This record gives sequence, structure tokens and C-alpha cells, in this order.
Amino acid sequence: METSAQVAQEASPALVVLSGRPGTGKTTIAREVCRRLGACYLRVDAAETALARTGAAVGVGGYAVIHELAVSNLLLGNTVVVDAVNPVPEARMSWRDAARRAGVPLVNLETVLPDREEHRRRVERRVADIPGHEVPTWEVVQSGEWSAWDEGRDGPRVLVDATDTAAAVALVLDAVCRPNG
Repeated sequence: METSAQVAQEASPALVVLSGRPGTGKTTIAREVCRRLGACYLRVDAAETALARTGAAVGVGGYAVIHELAVSNLLLGNTVVVDAVNPVPEARMSWRDAARRAGVPLVNLETVLPDREEHRRRVERRVADIPGHEVPTWEVVQSGEWSAWDEGRDGPRVLVDATDTAAAVALVLDAVCRPNG
């Protein structure tokens, strides 16, 4: 088994974006991947919560803040792992632009939970881990905007079944360390 230091040495700086509906394991996987790689972790929920706390309109602002933080860190030579729903093609496309501006590869991953009841259970058990952040209800997750991934439109991505967190983390690390293989 590889150590965290060995994994980090294998990975060239990259923009790693975990997308998926709320409650599919993005945050859990992203945090563990960052621990293992020593990567920068950026979470759109944190930016949106901070904007809301100041009374600012959130809209696309949370994504815009995270884009600039990502590019800044990438230009320093850091791998950046982004945790964001990215529900629509425009959100997904914006990460391509950020990776291009930083001159690094983009690794897109989509987290899914094939078992609908497991997904619902996870959503209903979630507790906010950011002060002031409101986690969505199952009804909001189900009715929220979500465009199915289309690789022709949204670019290639690795589909990550988050049922088994350890296996999902291993898959993401493999995708990050070998983005073209």
C-alpha cells in the first residue's frame, strides 16, 4: 500500500473537481484525498455560506470566488481539490477555463450513490459542518436543478460510486495520479 508521501510525489499539480448531487459523498472523499495528497481543499458551500453571512447575493458568486482561489493555488504548484455540486453545464465548463488559466490538467469526477435509499439516508442524517450552512432536505435534493453529465458537452469524467468510501477514495487517487492513463 502506498503512503501519503508516495501518492503526493506521483501526482503533478492538477485541478480535481468532485461534482455530484448533495449527499453523494463529495466532501468526505475530497477531504480524504486532500489529506493523502497534501492538496488544497476548496469547497463551494463554504464560499456561499460566507457570502450569505455578509448579506451578499450568492448566485454564481461562490463559484467565482472558488475559481480564483483555485487558480491562485494551482499557479503556486499545488494540486487543488474542489468540492462542488456543479449541477449545470455552465458550472462544469467554468472549471475547464480555470484549469486552462493555470496550465494544469483538469480531473473531473462525478460522485453517485446508485442505491436511492442509501442516498436518502445520508442526506437525512447530514449535519451542517460549516456554521450557518443549511444542508438541503431530501425533497430539495430531489427537486434541485441537475443536468445529467454529457461527456460531449461537459468533458470527460470519472464516475465514482461513493457507496464504499475507501474504494471511492482509491479510485479518485488513481485518477489524480494518472490523469491520462
